[in-house]
Formats: sequence, C-alpha cells, structure tokens
Amino acid sequence: MPLDHTLSGRMERRLPIIVMVRLAQTERAGTDEEEKTYTDNVSTHGARVFSRRSWQPGDQVMVTPVNQESATCGKVVYCQRLADGRYGIGVTFQGPPVTWSALHKYDGT
Repeated sequence: MPLDHTLSGRMERRLPIIVMVRLAQTERAGTDEEEKTYTDNVSTHGARVFSRRSWQPGDQVMVTPVNQESATCGKVVYCQRLADGRYGIGVTFQGPPVTWSALHKYDGT
C-alpha cells in the first residue's frame, strides 16, 4: 500500500529496524546527559527513537549509532508518551541522508 503523504507527512517508508543509539540534545552530546537507547524504525531521513524523557517538537538532537562514530543532527517532530512510561520520539534528520549499517543487512547489500 503506498504512503499517503498528505496524512503522514512522511516522504519515505520507515523500516522496522532496531539500532542501538546514543541520544542527546545537540549542545549536550558527549556528556553524562547522553542516553543510550534504541530505534523502533529507521529511514535515511528520520527515525523513531525510544527515550526515558519527554522531548519538545523542535528540540535539536544528536543520534549516534553505538557501533559508529558519526553522529547525525536531527529535529524532534513529535513526542508520544508510551504505556510503559517511556517516550517514542519522531526525529527528522537534517543534512545528507543517513546510511544505517543495519539497512545494508536488511536489504542484502
């Protein structure tokens, strides 16, 4: 079923891939306030990431896969409180598309 961009605002399909990441506000990346967590789904232009804390739409974040050194800057699009007390945050990435190593395993390249 094709995506209806008018409803979701999403320009590409997200794949249900879990990637361990470090998540932090841009100005606090690399500090003790950085959170080790994981994604719910990913694409080259965004991800849904789980967090222990609430985020505000527009917050600037750094998402760094734990097995890679390169961090990606992004912006929080939404923050949804989950039943278990965590939050699911939608992040749209700024800059060039992100090459997730897990995507290569998923699509066989």
